[in-house]
Amino acid sequence: MSPAIALAFLPLVVTLLVRYRHHFRLLVRTVLLRSFRDCLSGLRTEERAFSYVLTHALPGDPGHILTTLDHWSSCCEYLSHMGPVKGQILMRLVEEKAPACVLELGTYCGYSTLFIARALPPGSRLLTVERDPRTAAVAEKLIRLAGFDEQMVELIAGSSEEVIPCLRAQYQLNRADLVLLAHRPRYYLRDLQLLEAHALLPSGATVLADHVLFPGAPRFLQYTKSCGRYRCRLHHTSLPDFPAIKDGIAQLTYAGPG
Repeated sequence: MSPAIALAFLPLVVTLLVRYRHHFRLLVRTVLLRSFRDCLSGLRTEERAFSYVLTHALPGDPGHILTTLDHWSSCCEYLSHMGPVKGQILMRLVEEKAPACVLELGTYCGYSTLFIARALPPGSRLLTVERDPRTAAVAEKLIRLAGFDEQMVELIAGSSEEVIPCLRAQYQLNRADLVLLAHRPRYYLRDLQLLEAHALLPSGATVLADHVLFPGAPRFLQYTKSCGRYRCRLHHTSLPDFPAIKDGIAQLTYAGPG
């Protein structure tokens, strides 16, 4: 490319960098810096975060553990977690709905799991599913460190596509009063339809879906608004530590098969 052509594109490049500077910072923190630290330490960021929690958080205190993870993500390494604002929305909805059984798809490091577990009424049960075995191992340790036993919070390591059809037979889950979709947005529609097909959503069930605006789940939102079986509401938020990047949690109420 000649210098003249390069100079012609320079204003466009500068404009894009200015307009999407927050997204560029996010890319640097979540991909470039994370990959560099992973190579140096031989550990993933979730594993490093758990080591930090072990030395700075109070065992048996889920609130303090969550605050410690927030501090790690803000001051040390970005964790790509739900964050405290969405966490408070999640906890308020769990307290309001008082579900007997909750299904979480996408445990990640266990951050949102702790918000759900601490808001559950006595005798309720939470099943949480994580595809990646290394991440699931971190989440398992974090959940137990917070003081929740396997009777209350059961972690299943596996693909949601494979786990959902087995929930009734293998895990004695006949219905999920509240579902949190927090794994990969491109799988939200597939997994929601699997839950419908296996009759795991009772009438009145609440389905919460994170990251529906960033990176976004347009097909999922279109389906839930057009199929006639859901009442939809959107809680507008942003990414933790990146207030300029807008995101949201979709709250769906299932009306039944129709």
